[in-house]
Amino acid sequence: MLRFASLGSGSKGNATLIESGNNDKDTRILLDCGFSTKEVENRLAKLGRTAQSITAIVITHEHSDHVSGAGRLSRKYNIPVWLTVGTSHACRDNDFHSTHYIDSHNDFEINDINLHPFPVPHDAREPCQFVFSDGASRLGIVTDLGYFTPHIIKHLNKLDSLLLECNYDEAMLLNGAYPQSLKRRVHGSKGHLDNKHASDLLKKLNVDKLKNIIGVHVSEKNNTEEYAINALCNGLGCEQSAVSLASQSEGFSWREQ
Repeated sequence: MLRFASLGSGSKGNATLIESGNNDKDTRILLDCGFSTKEVENRLAKLGRTAQSITAIVITHEHSDHVSGAGRLSRKYNIPVWLTVGTSHACRDNDFHSTHYIDSHNDFEINDINLHPFPVPHDAREPCQFVFSDGASRLGIVTDLGYFTPHIIKHLNKLDSLLLECNYDEAMLLNGAYPQSLKRRVHGSKGHLDNKHASDLLKKLNVDKLKNIIGVHVSEKNNTEEYAINALCNGLGCEQSAVSLASQSEGFSWREQ
């Protein structure tokens, strides 16, 4: 059974914990590490876990809110890191304990968890997102993309759980205080997914098996919880009680599928 939790999600830092197994035989993967070592240790403790127990760190792309703490955490606790060649070359700190390169078109395994990467349109060197599986269920995580493609839709069909970016409300972004250059970046085809397009993506998916839907990477300045939740509900045709959001300060606690 896959279990997963978020240490925090947003422009100030991102990290998601995915695990499978029982007790000392757990496989525990940290997807992205955009927090300091101390902050990761503290947030893991709230989830009842330790940094020493992490099997691997997997990185989606080189932006600081996803990778700034990975190097230090990897070296302190001897944790191997998986990432694409392009992401590795673009990281400011890529002096990891050990490095394993990902082909974003081919599956790979970390112990008993299968990872299925797929490329996404984002303004990074070689970004990818993932579907995780233990053979019985599938968890999709997709953030940091400017738009969705048929290729992405194909990989997100028939999931048991989905963490989906709802980064911004278009009107709030365009009428907000960001400089025009940053507005263009966020709103562009290699920026972030807004509420409407997150909703549109859900409408195109086969969600017959979906048990958990969580909005992630929600902007604190250009979105509201109400807007993001409404977008997910509209996409799925469900009640608000069926969806939830990851916060920047707390992430979300353990879920099972």
